[in-house]
Amino acid sequence: MSNESDQQKAQLRLASIVILVAMLGWMLVNFLGGKLGLPTRFAFLADFAAMAAFAWSLIVLFKVWRQRQEGE
Repeated sequence: MSNESDQQKAQLRLASIVILVAMLGWMLVNFLGGKLGLPTRFAFLADFAAMAAFAWSLIVLFKVWRQRQEGE
């Protein structure tokens, strides 16, 4: 049971780091893109990368939640 709990904690920690890095990266790319006059396609690329990171994190968080629901 402790091994599953440790694995779930590691997955939660990884998902939270991915969310944080995706949000900060997305904001940084949009800020620098406006200041440097980069083409709009880079903003869309950053948007899609952030959405992919958020979707992955949501899937991981949902899986951990389901595992905890089944464990009770």
